[in-house]
Amino acid sequence: MRRRDTLAGIAERIEIYDRFFEDFGYECPLPKHLKRTIKSGFPRYNLMVDAHFMAEMCAGILVAVTDFERLDGTLTLDLAQQGERCRGMGQRDLRTQQGEIVFRDEKDIVCVLCQGADEKTRVTEDTSNVLFYAYAVPGINAQYLREGLTIAAEIMSEFGKGTIEGVEIF
Repeated sequence: MRRRDTLAGIAERIEIYDRFFEDFGYECPLPKHLKRTIKSGFPRYNLMVDAHFMAEMCAGILVAVTDFERLDGTLTLDLAQQGERCRGMGQRDLRTQQGEIVFRDEKDIVCVLCQGADEKTRVTEDTSNVLFYAYAVPGINAQYLREGLTIAAEIMSEFGKGTIEGVEIF
């Protein structure tokens, strides 16, 4: 019974994200991730990306992983102006809508919540210092952010032989 309740809670949080994305006219990746995970198990890419998927699916939240060394200065959570541009993963040209939630370093947008992360800070085989971050949308309790980010940090620490510098929720 506990597993069924846990899965129901995860599915409920994923539906909250899905509705939020729909309000901006985008498809949320979490429902497809959940269906694939239930059907086939966790995908295996590399430790950093795998930890990110585990955090998403175990906590039911949207998580991103970035190469911390490729960030330029202080990070800021912000609302975008209409038409700001970002080079997304896979060289996609991302253009923001007015009021879209973005994560910026001092030079560039590094993630547009509903469109994805940037190419500049993408993790690679050479990445040695990562930052996991998660976005809460209305209806998502901070405890799930802490849970998911802790899962990612512990996986990296255990299997990547690294250290956890902290899990912070703002």
